[in-house]
Amino acid sequence: MTMSYGKRINASFERPDPQVLARLAVYATPDLCDVAGIFDCMTSSIKSWVSAGKIVGPALTVRVPPGEGGIIPTAIELAQPGDIVVIDGKANTESAYWGDQRSSLALKSGAIGVIIDGAFRDIDDCEKIGLPIFARGLTCGASGKTGTGEINVAISCGGVVVNPGDIVFADRNGVCVIPLQYAADVADRLEQRFPR
Repeated sequence: MTMSYGKRINASFERPDPQVLARLAVYATPDLCDVAGIFDCMTSSIKSWVSAGKIVGPALTVRVPPGEGGIIPTAIELAQPGDIVVIDGKANTESAYWGDQRSSLALKSGAIGVIIDGAFRDIDDCEKIGLPIFARGLTCGASGKTGTGEINVAISCGGVVVNPGDIVFADRNGVCVIPLQYAADVADRLEQRFPR
């Protein structure tokens, strides 16, 4: 762990069993709500802006002060294939935490999407790149670059607590979070209620 005043970086975290992810991935967010409870759903203000359909993967979490995004590229570099970057931007939509350069960097790192409790920009180029983006808003404003913030800590995103490694499930219906310790149980309940 790297730590200084205003900056904390945890480079690793426990990720879910790939078989459990595969079992969950055949369902949709409304199915999850039916078995896991609405308390696991992010606010409807966070919606799909750039989509390749459904994304399911472990959360790589980022907490930043409102309007500050300088630590986010460091988080992206820590991403492993299949990770979803989840940014606690304090619902700030006046400056962008994400744009086309970060989408390109995330694809190279193997991340499969980003969830932002805040805004992003460069929508046309982001659509060309194709990395799924779920966010609270779109803006042309830039964010600060001081580098303050925290990576892979417990955050609040869209009204839901998200811990590093929790499973993020996002599609056009919305964004749900399954705490890592309940993932296999949720998969069992989905298969019992909605057999495939």
